[in-house]
Amino acid sequence: MRHASVHPRTLGYLGRALSLEYSAVQQYMTQAALAEAWGLREAADRLRHETVEEMQHADRIVKRMLGLGVAPNASQLRPAGVARDLVSLLLQDAALEAEIVALYEEAMLFCRRIADHENAEFFNGLLQDELAHAGAIQTWLADLGVQPQAPEERAYF
Repeated sequence: MRHASVHPRTLGYLGRALSLEYSAVQQYMTQAALAEAWGLREAADRLRHETVEEMQHADRIVKRMLGLGVAPNASQLRPAGVARDLVSLLLQDAALEAEIVALYEEAMLFCRRIADHENAEFFNGLLQDELAHAGAIQTWLADLGVQPQAPEERAYF
């Protein structure tokens, strides 16, 4: 069912992206419920908004995969990050967003390297959205008095 002109590695990036986006949906949804249980209505609302945005990303990826003639497959849904306070939740979110950003950067660069401009632009669009999410989380943490976190280094194999 694979589209002959799509590199298998690009399809792998799409599958990993879908897994991470669904993991983000689950994480933000769980954290919104926790924040609401703690009486942090504004934080719960912001986390629900993030849930919707991540679901929209997943929708874009599913449509992309279907358009390429492949069945969407999110094979590695991660457990939701839970904690005892809002700052700890946001630090987990920052780490997840950094991982998603790194994936989209890697996917975009790979697609550019193989002259797959259409998929490079697709990943770049997602990258720009995720950079905005990551920045919003860092701003939120700063508003709570937490120093900006440097993203962790990621090994590429």
